[in-house]
Amino acid sequence: MPKQTLAVLPQEFIIHSLDPDAGIPASVLTSPLYFLGKTEDELSIVVPADISVHSRESDPQWRALELLGPLHLSMVGIMAQIGAVLADAKVSIFVVSTFETDFFLVKEKKLDDAVAALRKYGYTVNI
Repeated sequence: MPKQTLAVLPQEFIIHSLDPDAGIPASVLTSPLYFLGKTEDELSIVVPADISVHSRESDPQWRALELLGPLHLSMVGIMAQIGAVLADAKVSIFVVSTFETDFFLVKEKKLDDAVAALRKYGYTVNI
């Protein structure tokens, strides 16, 4: 299978942790791109850094590499392969997915390392 193409999104992202019963701020829902995840213990929100969210904890300065799709849900191992490349380069990731694609978030200071590692292993990365 040929290597996939990824695109570096231009904006910076922030990951928020809120109480599990917290409401989702309207500013999040009107953002052009956001991700939500909820468990019994927390509500996680990933949004562009310019979206204001009052959270119990946050982790700023993430950049997103979008795996250009659409990808079929039956495809196997793509996330694992990219994750292994980034792990080998000592780049931590936070992954979020939609029905059609995946986004690999990496810290801003490790973006160049991530791009270089992916290109070294044959991935195309559009900046």
